[in-house]
Amino acid sequence: MSRWSGWALGAVIAAAAVLAALGWVSLRQWERSAQLVVREQARDMAAMAAEKIEMVLRDVPDDVIARLRRAAERPEELESVLAEPAVREVLERTLGGVEATSIAALLDPADRPVYAREPLGAAERLASARLRAGLPDWKIALYQPEGVSPYGAVRRQVMLFSCALGVLLVVIVAGSVITYRLMRRESEITRLKADFVANVSHDLKTPLSVIRMYGETLEMGRVSDAAQRDAYYRVITRESERLSRLIDNVLDFSRIEGGRRTYERALSAVEPVVRESLEPFAWQLAQGGFAVDVDVAPNLPDVRMDAAAVGQALSNLIDNAIKYSGDGKRLEVTAAVTDGALHLAVTDDGIGIPAGEHTRIFEKFYRVGHSETQGRRGSGVGLALVRHVAQAHGGRVTVESRSGHGSRFTLVLPVE
Repeated sequence: MSRWSGWALGAVIAAAAVLAALGWVSLRQWERSAQLVVREQARDMAAMAAEKIEMVLRDVPDDVIARLRRAAERPEELESVLAEPAVREVLERTLGGVEATSIAALLDPADRPVYAREPLGAAERLASARLRAGLPDWKIALYQPEGVSPYGAVRRQVMLFSCALGVLLVVIVAGSVITYRLMRRESEITRLKADFVANVSHDLKTPLSVIRMYGETLEMGRVSDAAQRDAYYRVITRESERLSRLIDNVLDFSRIEGGRRTYERALSAVEPVVRESLEPFAWQLAQGGFAVDVDVAPNLPDVRMDAAAVGQALSNLIDNAIKYSGDGKRLEVTAAVTDGALHLAVTDDGIGIPAGEHTRIFEKFYRVGHSETQGRRGSGVGLALVRHVAQAHGGRVTVESRSGHGSRFTLVLPVE
């Protein structure tokens, strides 16, 4: 699933890259074509203006034209010549009516603007046409005022389309990445669910097999010693309790997933909850050689809680402490009020949890992924249930642990 998802994401990104390249090339070609059209139009307008001026110059006195020619050779005389009424009248008649959005300017043979109907400033030169009669080597040039240049309009449109294309590509790539991550997440959830079913099936099968084996042995009368029969009965009881805890976890988890889990909160004493949570594990702790230390602070106030749910959460923490004890056979359960909240802590000297896993261990179905934990039974929902119980009571659950140095889980519940 992940491999095909990766290929699909790569294909989408490659297609987006090709689309980006083609779009960029198309925009550049369109920009060049638009600029070419603008230049051609400006050139035609300049040529028309030049023809109009040539027609007017035929009726202009020769002495006026001569003074303009001499002024081009003597720049210091140009300003005074242009100020003459006869010269200004000719220039205004010929250049004043050219394209209201453009500025027509007369250029001398040195390509210097000598007259324009308004200041050129930062205007952009579009095109020019040479005069053939009257003032040879002079030119008529068309300028576009700053801010209204057709080149600028083309560039703005290209920029607009480029931004739109960029946003589209970002959306495509972001959507593809999000879809890929969702697919990976769904694939991971599917795998974890499969592991959950397999682990629960194994956990159900193991105590059932033990109960059946010991029950059949007792039924056949193969155990004549009373002490041994009592031991068999204890094993059957212990495995039944273990089976009940597992079924309760699965049922509670199903209710939580379906939004049907409710809690009946009432003022309850803390010490009985702690003792009753430890009691089912007494034989298992004794057989495992655990050193058990229970420290319930005196005069604890009653706490408004669902005693059964909190006891189940505490049992899950105790069960994990036993399950992942390793060579450190120590279990400590404490209850105390600190900073206005009840702290129920379960501490062990077991295999510990790597720091990078502390946030993920409370996710449903998740199990720490190293060899020391994978060989142990577990459904992957115990700590998720503990967190849900804590949050439903307005509290939280914390973990302090290092790999190889044990763990300390604390269930923090508010005290009224």
